[in-house]
Amino acid sequence: MRYDPVMAARSAFIRIALNVGVDALLAGAAVPLARWLANPQADPVGPLWTIAWGAAALLLAGLPFRLSTQYWRFAGAGDLLGVAAASIAAAAIFPVALHEAHLPFPSPAFPALHALVLMVLLAVPRIAYRLMQENHLPPDGQAAQPVLLVGAGEASDLFIRALAADRRTPYRVIGLLSPGRAQTGRRIGGLPILGSVADAAEILAGLRAAGGLPGVLVVTEADLAGEQLAALMEVADREGIRVARAPRLTTLGAAAGTELELRPVAIEDLLNRPQVPLDREGMARLVQGRRVLVTGAGGTIGSELARQVAALGPALLVLLDNGEFALWQIDIELADSHPALPRRSVLADVRDEPRLRRLMEEIRPDLVFHAAALKHVPMVEANPLEGVLTNAAGTRHVADAARAAGVRAMVLISTDKAVNPSSLMGASKRLAEKYCQGLDIAARGPAGGMRCITVRFGNVLGSTGSVVPLFQRQLARGGPLTVTHPDMRRYFMTVREAVGLVLQASVVGSGDTALREDGGIFVLDMGEPVKIVDLARQMIRLAGLRPETDVEIRFTGLRPGEKLFEELFHGREPPTPTGHPGLLMASPRTADPAIVGRAIDEIAGACRGGNERLALALLGRIVPEFQHNPDGRVTGEDRADPARADPARA
Repeated sequence: MRYDPVMAARSAFIRIALNVGVDALLAGAAVPLARWLANPQADPVGPLWTIAWGAAALLLAGLPFRLSTQYWRFAGAGDLLGVAAASIAAAAIFPVALHEAHLPFPSPAFPALHALVLMVLLAVPRIAYRLMQENHLPPDGQAAQPVLLVGAGEASDLFIRALAADRRTPYRVIGLLSPGRAQTGRRIGGLPILGSVADAAEILAGLRAAGGLPGVLVVTEADLAGEQLAALMEVADREGIRVARAPRLTTLGAAAGTELELRPVAIEDLLNRPQVPLDREGMARLVQGRRVLVTGAGGTIGSELARQVAALGPALLVLLDNGEFALWQIDIELADSHPALPRRSVLADVRDEPRLRRLMEEIRPDLVFHAAALKHVPMVEANPLEGVLTNAAGTRHVADAARAAGVRAMVLISTDKAVNPSSLMGASKRLAEKYCQGLDIAARGPAGGMRCITVRFGNVLGSTGSVVPLFQRQLARGGPLTVTHPDMRRYFMTVREAVGLVLQASVVGSGDTALREDGGIFVLDMGEPVKIVDLARQMIRLAGLRPETDVEIRFTGLRPGEKLFEELFHGREPPTPTGHPGLLMASPRTADPAIVGRAIDEIAGACRGGNERLALALLGRIVPEFQHNPDGRVTGEDRADPARADPARA
């Protein structure tokens, strides 16, 4: 609807006039009522002009407190204080007319009684009107759905106030759960705190027995995450109750009647990963005013790298990918978010060595982030030669072209699958690690050269081809959710956190610090591994459904190249602290880049010739820890404790 200023002004005038009329009538009625209270034997009415003067005194006294412009539906403590102040001022003004007319007070207590009567007559209708508005029905006329708030702080108070202000909301709060037991029995907004989150099972059982179970548990406590949130969801699941998060509210939003819409609990909330402090100034010094190239810029990691690098103010950002659509998407996004940023989009394949050399010579980047890779384990198992050419030979081409062009530092994005690899993807990434480790060791020699920083981490939530989008698609179809094995575990991290730590590692790795070990691999602290079947159950609950009842979980068996447990450290890579939260370093395993480079050339030649058997034999020779699992069988090693080759967790 188009805004009509004339109609808006008319509506505001009518509302103010109505406020003035009602307040005047109430103020006039306050005069005889106060007279009667002051002296029940005297005539309560008295001269009629005194009633009119009582109304005028209030309207005059109410001007500084804007009594006539109050919005009764949102009447709060500030409005009632204004009512009280105006009542006292009116009671002080009223005796002036009595004195001029030589009329005596009904009693010495009359001014105080007059002020009190005014306060009551003016405040009660305002409070009553607000309460009437709060006890509304949803638009369809049905009873509001009862909800239980999880949290007993300011966020819960704001939610209750916003709920009261939203005339269309279908929710009705019946109580609260607090983080601790100390608040039990107290009230917020007139609603009882029934107990703590730890007592949720007993409280819900009691509500069920009383026939008053809520339809939704609304989490208002922002810090409620991880195991505590997962346990609450499990309790709610047993009672058939949905769990959702309250919208992010502000005091302004709550007061203004913001429409409430509950948010689903995000799968990231269940990871319970604390915020890691990052050296933003160091990142800015690393990137600002420099030319930066990102390979695989259309992928999950590459695109997030491009976003965070763009925010740090590079002199030029070059986006390289061999996928036209993915490259176009990130280019368009950066054009909207950073229109003044000089950037260039390049369609190229990292396996095309002459093209990479020409490009590096032309652009002369200062920093290269190499995220381009084939990462899907079963896909690489089905196309092994393509995976080795991209992940190993492609990495060598990027590194050699960058070093020849005088690049200051190159950052290789690696994976936990490179540790004791059982898949071709993991083995090819380990070969890439070895080559970059050798270059980094050589760069510390007398000849100097490009620093090679390798960063290793596990799965990224929501990345292309990962389990979370797969589960989401399966849920959209109604299930079943497919899990390869009941004992399968993986490390998970959000893409934003992973890329932030990659940039942090780049700052540490490119500096001259005593903590830097030549050829060492930075390993992101991934927290504790998550069982995939537990992740599946949680995602079913997040969708408001019940595992195994509403949605089946089906086990399909390990796929080729997969392991039950992934590892972050090899047994000969004891972790070294870096002094930076979220970052560890795997001690280097010495690698001669010339030897590794020749091995990559031989393997690449076999791949280009289509000789898969020779390529895999050569790969196994240069990566001796590679124990290929081509048929996805569970081995004794897979059944072992996942801390077996991870000294940080042993």
